[in-house]
Amino acid sequence: MSLLHAIGHGIKPVVSSVPRELNLTPTSAGHALDTQVTVDNLAPRDGQPVFERTLPSRTTKSRRVVITALLILANVVQMTVNFAGIAGGSALSESLGVKESYASWIAASYALTQGTFVLVSGRLGDVYGHRELVLAGGAWLTICTLANAFCNNFFAFVTVRALAGLGGALIMPNAVAMISSTNPPGRVRNLSLGLFGASAPVGGYFGALFLGAFLQRTEWKWFFIFIACLGAITFTPLWGLSPREPPVDRHGKIDCIGSALGTSSLILFNFVWNQAPSVGWSTPYEIVLLISSIILFGGFLLWEKKYAAEPIMPLDIFKAPSFLMLLFVVLLNYMAVGTLIWYQVLWLQKVWHWSPLQFAVGWTPFVICATGAACLAAWMIPRMAAQWILAIGTVTILISNALMATVPIHQSYWAQIFPSVILFSFCPDFVYTAGQIIASNSVRRNQQGIAGSVIGTLNLYGNSLGLGFASTIEVQIARRSGSQIMGYRAALFFGVAISAIALILDVCFVRLVKDDREGWHEDDHMEEIELTEQAEATGVHLPHTERGVPGECRVELGV
Repeated sequence: MSLLHAIGHGIKPVVSSVPRELNLTPTSAGHALDTQVTVDNLAPRDGQPVFERTLPSRTTKSRRVVITALLILANVVQMTVNFAGIAGGSALSESLGVKESYASWIAASYALTQGTFVLVSGRLGDVYGHRELVLAGGAWLTICTLANAFCNNFFAFVTVRALAGLGGALIMPNAVAMISSTNPPGRVRNLSLGLFGASAPVGGYFGALFLGAFLQRTEWKWFFIFIACLGAITFTPLWGLSPREPPVDRHGKIDCIGSALGTSSLILFNFVWNQAPSVGWSTPYEIVLLISSIILFGGFLLWEKKYAAEPIMPLDIFKAPSFLMLLFVVLLNYMAVGTLIWYQVLWLQKVWHWSPLQFAVGWTPFVICATGAACLAAWMIPRMAAQWILAIGTVTILISNALMATVPIHQSYWAQIFPSVILFSFCPDFVYTAGQIIASNSVRRNQQGIAGSVIGTLNLYGNSLGLGFASTIEVQIARRSGSQIMGYRAALFFGVAISAIALILDVCFVRLVKDDREGWHEDDHMEEIELTEQAEATGVHLPHTERGVPGECRVELGV
């Protein structure tokens, strides 16, 4: 997650003695919004400007700070759950009594469902309320995490982890939307969104550290009980403090058929590749499910093109300059990221016999550098063309995989693994930040949210898919060579190869001039800007608005 991964609180309406309706031009509305304002807590009308619906409620500054802090903590919690399965996947699979080839499922299951359903969760928040979706996701994540503590069967454990990923999918985009609507534009909002982006590596590190500590001192089950309690401590006050507001698009429609076809095809395709290392491609249902996933995806494309009234993925978005190539570059990068993380875990724990806690300590440079990378990526945006920021991120993951693939069995941690950890920490933020910038500048204004949502999906989905591809290669090479270490190296060289392909695609086909804009231009319609901001956070399909046609903004001035 990156800094730009970030790029309903209803309060009882204040009765004012000032006339309620004011027709404001975009310029005068901007000045009016600098004052304290409130909005009628009414359901939005169809076609009502989003700018009118999402003005900040009259919430005290201290309350906004607490709400924002809880939303950031919510992301820490869900990332802790996510990365615990990666850092402790091998140890947990042993405790649950299954062979190592199944261990990748503990790492992949959460990211599989989270990455798939994050594509539609923003739209659900737009229709049903971002606050409601965050709270529902938090409750679901907490319940599933607690249930994991009582799963003594491997397949039940993985299933519940996959269900927990649904909670993470509901939390991420809707928490970003809540931060954006809780804090007005400015330094506080930018800092809040930056901290939200930095919370991902922090949460991942805590997942490795806490699980390692629990595995070393007691049973792994207590880790999940502890995280469930932390979830309850986070989401209960968020429920009490975050005020309600009408959904942005209460009367909007959700493309249920398109969502079902799209998510089903993605889940089946990912499942097939992550299951193949365990059962082999000779298993009949593997081929059947692979073909089914392709058919479902074809049905999804057909539905979106010909029948969907409000498609979740308008196909003409792929005609935007550089956009299709950008998607391949981002997907390949995150597949390489998933490969590196998993095989770094296996190398340290299986070859060097480190405990999960020792692994967490060895990964301390990652959380420090990844947090700094989020800030560095934001600093580079106005100073360098985004495709070169993307290229730098790609080079870092390429070198990191190469360093891990060539590590001698007997070598100091500082020689190759330490620089691999340092370099890798820059990749996710650089790739995500640059990807969002390029996507935003490639597509039309009414496709901003969709483009941002797709990039977010590839981030999570790519990690899980990369695990499946790499594990398949590992098992086949290890079986033929008779060496498990050769299997690990082959998987890591796969990470090198797809990183190299991503770099070539980026350099040859992705183009964008550097983004040195600061603030909103005078000719930008305020309604469109607010629409775009909401959409980037939530993945909403935006209605088309003509440029240059001033909208009405009805505000109630506080007295």
